[in-house]
Amino acid sequence: MALTRFGGPLSRNLPETRTFTVEGPAHSLLLEPFRRRVRAVVDDVVVLDTVDGFLLFETGLGPQLYVPEADVRADLLSPSDTSTHCPFKGDATYQHLTVGDRTIADAVWSYPDPKPDAPWLAGLVALPMSAADRWLDEDVEVLGHLPDPYHRVDLRPTSRRVTVTAPDGTVVASTTAAVLLDETGLDVRFYLRPEDVQAELVASGTTTVCPYKGVSTYWTVQSGDTTVVDGAWSYETPLDESRGIAGRVSFSDDFTVTVEGPR
Repeated sequence: MALTRFGGPLSRNLPETRTFTVEGPAHSLLLEPFRRRVRAVVDDVVVLDTVDGFLLFETGLGPQLYVPEADVRADLLSPSDTSTHCPFKGDATYQHLTVGDRTIADAVWSYPDPKPDAPWLAGLVALPMSAADRWLDEDVEVLGHLPDPYHRVDLRPTSRRVTVTAPDGTVVASTTAAVLLDETGLDVRFYLRPEDVQAELVASGTTTVCPYKGVSTYWTVQSGDTTVVDGAWSYETPLDESRGIAGRVSFSDDFTVTVEGPR
């Protein structure tokens, strides 16, 4: 269960199946240390380097990295006239980030005088993932965003019969050797061996990035008269925590997945 989303204890929509209550404001903040070195790179210049970062968890939102202001290159920053107001954190001030002849407007923000409920934001600054070309978590390239410690991916081999049926009713895959992938906040997915797929898979050129699984390759699924563009995907070289699905194929919701046996 995630902390601030997907029915977690600080999410906007708590499930009815609970015996606890959450006392406090409907919109909550939680700041926790992120105990690894993080670097942000713009045009091959390290603009942020910290071992004292924090993740700010905020109701309904993914975590945002905040770091001591000394951990961002001050010589690359210049004041901005932009300001915004957050009813939960206070008034934010912004700074531009300039590397060479490239300026990223309003790249860094901070709360110099935060709300009384969040005094620990003073002295910290935030740089969004989109403001840098690359991010490193220790020496590992960050994909998409820093991993949420409350988000998990579980892989389990399953001997239950998994059958994938196309919209026209044609069986395109069937196996008793699938891998079940259960990821926080998402539907369970089944990953099948290529040899268990009867349909033709043609690379579509589409790719996506997942911070927990890696870079995906998408496939157009062709079976009889059925053609579904981006109807399947695979992770050829997944991240370590998802290596059990390497080279396996999962299908989109255009297809019906039937699982036999106890559910």
